[in-house]
Amino acid sequence: MSEPGCAAEELVTRRLSLRRPVPADVDAIFSINSDQRACAHNPSDLLATRDEAQRLFRRWDEHWRRFGFGYWVVRRRDSAAPIGFCGIKVMQLNESDVVNLFYRFDPAVWGNGLASEAASAVTGWAAQNIPGRALIARIRPQNVASQRVAINAGLTRAEHLDTLGEDGVDWIFVPTKG
Repeated sequence: MSEPGCAAEELVTRRLSLRRPVPADVDAIFSINSDQRACAHNPSDLLATRDEAQRLFRRWDEHWRRFGFGYWVVRRRDSAAPIGFCGIKVMQLNESDVVNLFYRFDPAVWGNGLASEAASAVTGWAAQNIPGRALIARIRPQNVASQRVAINAGLTRAEHLDTLGEDGVDWIFVPTKG
């Protein structure tokens, strides 16, 4: 049930390339999602085994097949090595379908604006290709770095939408009206 005309298996920014995950990415999925620092604010996402990473890849791949978009593997344009993941997935918020912006990067590359660059590319892609879908980002109140990424990607806090998530309160960010 892919949405018409929205498949974008690769996005390119000044420093980054974002592409649809492939089975060979399972090791990177496991490496990043088994790092306690990368999952500190979302402990329910922490992976303990490669089999869990394989199942996660299959869920991501199924989302791509169903909707024609999902999470992209992020790498520097001058390297083949994945450094993180950024994308959107369909979910429910207050009984409405939305797309949730997600980003998680290897802690070794934190602090260089790479997450903001990737998130900006994804939010721009979503605005252009699926404008009828409401975009949100769910962020823990303590995750100041993630809040900065959302703000840098053009989102602003929408306190009236805050909700309880799997790992605690989710602050909700939405695109800034502009």
